[in-house]
Amino acid sequence: MAEFEQIEGRFDYIIIGSGSAGSVLARRLSEDGSSRILILEAGTDKGSIFVDMPSALSIPMNTRRYNWGLKTEPEPHLGNRIMNLPRGKGVGGSSLINGMCYVRGNPLDYERWAFLGASGWNWSNVLPYFKRAETVRDDPGEHRGTAGPLNISAPQGRNPLFPTFLEAGRDAGYAISANMNDAQHEGFSPMEMTVSDGIRWSAARAYLKPSLKTGRVRVMTGALVEKILIENGRAKGVLFERGGKSYQANADREVILSAGSIMSPTILKRSGIGPGEELRQHGIDVRMESCGVGANLMDHLELYIQQECTQSVSLYKWMNALGKAYIGGSWLLTRKGLGATNHFEAGAHIRSKAGIGYPDIQFHFLPLAISYDGSSMAQSEGFQVHVGTKRSKSRGNVSLRSSSARDMPKVVFNYMSHADDWADMRRCVEYTREVFAQPSFDPFRGRELKPGSSTSADDELNEFIRANVESAYHPCGTCRMGSDEMAVTGPDCKVHGVDALRVIDASIMPQATAGDLNGPTIMLAEKAADIIRGHASLTDPDAPIPIDAKWRDRQRSRSVDKDISHDPKEIEAIMQAEPPVRMSHEQTDMEVAGA
Repeated sequence: MAEFEQIEGRFDYIIIGSGSAGSVLARRLSEDGSSRILILEAGTDKGSIFVDMPSALSIPMNTRRYNWGLKTEPEPHLGNRIMNLPRGKGVGGSSLINGMCYVRGNPLDYERWAFLGASGWNWSNVLPYFKRAETVRDDPGEHRGTAGPLNISAPQGRNPLFPTFLEAGRDAGYAISANMNDAQHEGFSPMEMTVSDGIRWSAARAYLKPSLKTGRVRVMTGALVEKILIENGRAKGVLFERGGKSYQANADREVILSAGSIMSPTILKRSGIGPGEELRQHGIDVRMESCGVGANLMDHLELYIQQECTQSVSLYKWMNALGKAYIGGSWLLTRKGLGATNHFEAGAHIRSKAGIGYPDIQFHFLPLAISYDGSSMAQSEGFQVHVGTKRSKSRGNVSLRSSSARDMPKVVFNYMSHADDWADMRRCVEYTREVFAQPSFDPFRGRELKPGSSTSADDELNEFIRANVESAYHPCGTCRMGSDEMAVTGPDCKVHGVDALRVIDASIMPQATAGDLNGPTIMLAEKAADIIRGHASLTDPDAPIPIDAKWRDRQRSRSVDKDISHDPKEIEAIMQAEPPVRMSHEQTDMEVAGA
């Protein structure tokens, strides 16, 4: 081993990563008044007005200062396309570069976690932690938090296209929810954002920065973790590089890995925890054989269905140098106006077909026809939805490129490798077109820009999907909780077979939730902090689980008012209606039919 310097001081906990999970853990673990915490962050702690300004979200997303700059390997079922994979790098992690959409997910997402082996993570067990995290200022509902670190804002509601989208959903026969994060997730609804007084409310701003004032939390930026040090089956510390030198820091209690769904399994593998054959190929001593590390990789894919707008009400007129300067200048002076919103102010969660018990398709509505990362824009007034499936059956893998921390891992999502995903994506196009065709949109609807009205046959839609589908940037599942041979962590977030080591971030999710992942990741860390501290788990035995009573027979309903929170047989029936995807020890491509 190369020579290294020992970091001075003693630490109870070392947290790898200062993102949405790491920031939460630092604050909560420091609350006992005695714990000493070291956070190792590969990125910077320097901010930017483009990070703070919500509508400028595509700028930090495309800036290497805040983004690891990852790309996938060629995706075999998407014509070998190499996909963009932005992952946050810096104090705040991906909460510095995300779209700020706040979505808890559906209550049945967490029943599915428990069904897949994460006992104690049912909806009744996680709702109190969502509430503990939140401060909802605008008309909080019965099931919301009002005193948490995470400030959540309601949409501005100024653009007429947002209420039009919601009314079109009602016209198409879907339920309307006053707030998808309160009692009813399913249906068309306004969307909340992690914005406070016009500023991006990152996890670092919400949790980490206040904890630094205690003097019990130390952050080392520019710290590239090489590996976790394991002796006699116990994590004792971390070896990392900083400024061209190697350093070691030791943890008296635990090492906590919160580096995200791509970097957490990569660090585990470099530390000797993972599939033995892969580790030996890179000259890494196997400390703990764990075949599930890096497997079970899942994501949310989405399509942009774009429509021309016949009135000058979209954001198109602002997408020039003068318009952007006006938005930016107004925001700098007042923290208000178009600069103070992420522009995703309306959305929906619907079911793909009868026999699906809770939503597996999500819409984000945007009053502009543009790609998520801002790299391409339609040359006319327009609007769009980002639409995609939430429980894809395709699974991928994160593997090592080498044993060096300087080499980024190989990431293959294996997108669209299951035949069901193609049928579900085609339904996404069908349902979007149906919503846009409703009378509510008559005053605004022009021609369909993308995919174009002539694209209708299955083979034509498949080709459109193959060429245009994009990641929603929600990777998860690569160190999932459970008790079977492919599970990496238990419900207590401990790594199986290694003492004093936990993984706490989106990588331990057994299944992606029906919505954006930032909110669930923060909740996950809130609950995990209580587990670490030995606190009694918060629970709400009356946490409601509303569904469409006739979910077996219909794809949509205006009524989502049957509470099954005390009906375990009905919950079981919904779980069994969608058999879980099980990954073998080796990443394999599933047979693709009709694509």
